[in-house]
Amino acid sequence: MRIIAGTLRGRRLNPPANLPVRPTTDMARESLFNILNNYVDYEESAVMDLFAGTGAVSFEFVSRGAKEVTSIDINNACTEYIKSAAQQMNVKNIHVVRADVFDLLKRAYKKFDIVFADPPYALQDLPKLPDIVFQSNVLTDDGVFILEHPKEFEFENHPHFWQHRAYGKVNFTFFANKLDEE
Repeated sequence: MRIIAGTLRGRRLNPPANLPVRPTTDMARESLFNILNNYVDYEESAVMDLFAGTGAVSFEFVSRGAKEVTSIDINNACTEYIKSAAQQMNVKNIHVVRADVFDLLKRAYKKFDIVFADPPYALQDLPKLPDIVFQSNVLTDDGVFILEHPKEFEFENHPHFWQHRAYGKVNFTFFANKLDEE
């Protein structure tokens, strides 16, 4: 895995082989950020990465200038790897939290401009995640929630649905607090 763009471009992430993750492919991450480039001012953005796994998406946001990134994962090996990688790359604006995403969202007190979630595809509550995120009030008024999911799930009828993109087996659905036509 490599960081695709920004100040950390080309840096490799080499997580331990035993991490229980399914990392977003380089191609899918590049496509995701190509979409976001048209809508996001990274330097003004606070980002929350749910189910952060290897931290690849978190580091991509950091590399592109996000003012702060909070990476959440319940697995201790994942959070320790992200901390270690951040230290090796001298990244100071990433905050790593070991927590259950659902518990954390119930008690979230901070707002984020972008919330990204790449849950395990077999997660029973995956279809409920958009509702849980919006009910948690964790997004700013202009905030965007991006959910990576398998093709079996469709969210076009969700009241905050914005757009959907598919890249092979990887699907991204974008949700927005405000759905102004541009």
